[in-house]
Amino acid sequence: MRFERRTHVPFGLRLAAPIAAVLVALAFAGILIAIAGAPVLEAYRRMLIGAFGSRLAITETLTRTAPLILTGLAAAVAFRARLWNIGAEGQFLVGALAAAALGSQHGLHLPPVLLIPALMLAGAVAGALLLLGPLALRLRFGVDEVVTTLLLNFVALLFVSMMIEGALKDPLAFGWPQSVPVVADAMLPKLVARTRLHVGLLVAIGLAVVIALVQARTVFGMESRAAGLNPAAARFAGVSLTGVLVKVACISGGLAGLAGAIEVLGVKAYVTTDLSPGFGYTGIVVAMLAALNPIGVVFAALFVATMFVGADSMSRALGVPSFIADVIVAMSLLAMLVALSLANYRIRR
Repeated sequence: MRFERRTHVPFGLRLAAPIAAVLVALAFAGILIAIAGAPVLEAYRRMLIGAFGSRLAITETLTRTAPLILTGLAAAVAFRARLWNIGAEGQFLVGALAAAALGSQHGLHLPPVLLIPALMLAGAVAGALLLLGPLALRLRFGVDEVVTTLLLNFVALLFVSMMIEGALKDPLAFGWPQSVPVVADAMLPKLVARTRLHVGLLVAIGLAVVIALVQARTVFGMESRAAGLNPAAARFAGVSLTGVLVKVACISGGLAGLAGAIEVLGVKAYVTTDLSPGFGYTGIVVAMLAALNPIGVVFAALFVATMFVGADSMSRALGVPSFIADVIVAMSLLAMLVALSLANYRIRR
């Protein structure tokens, strides 16, 4: 037997791949739930109730979805152009720190209609700058950006820790390591009263639509796809790979930094070292589950958020460890990689 690449992958097959991957992951996770001594179907029912069973549950799930959409888009945009950005976690943190620093009472003094966009832009710029460094090392010295972006996550975390223990420390936090809070005018409006759901969700969905249109309808979208599919052919066709990768890095890092800014402005109001429960790393899983499709990222982010929010409710009800959500997400990624391979290649005897 040999694997033969398909000249054309039918849309139905592309659509079936992520669905099959999720079902396989849930089936394997069901074995672990059964070993833990809980009824499998009841566990998944409890998970759905925990994620969508009440007004509070729905809003919490959607609140968790917003940053996952943005970090998923950050990974999808970069990976499509074969720029392996593993540093969305660090870009998320520096974006959050930039928003908190400029949004505090000692920061920018602007009316809310200008202040909120300015802080979101500041977070995006901070995230983009953090990715441009590894890209420069790749273009100038051939350094693998997988290594540099991954290591910068820890540098960013230590830098945030230094700032919230030093220059940006909140004197009213009773010694708790957190940054000064942003002013009330900088907080994002709520979509549902008395919940944490904010307009950042609409911003994330809107950006997914914009990126989908850019990739499908613009010259830059074609160039970024060409750079990812065949860099040598793209260069021969006159595409400036350096220029394309710089633009991709600005968009990818900017999206991850924007996710951090929105998390501060929409939910927390301040920065701590545990602000992100792994949004940057989970964004890679979201992007792969969506097969790097920007619209698919929205649905993949909702699925992952459902797993994490619902697992807490399932754990309390049935005594199953909430870490089963991590197992499901990890298995979904592995199953998705296999499904994509089977979708792109056919087996010949």
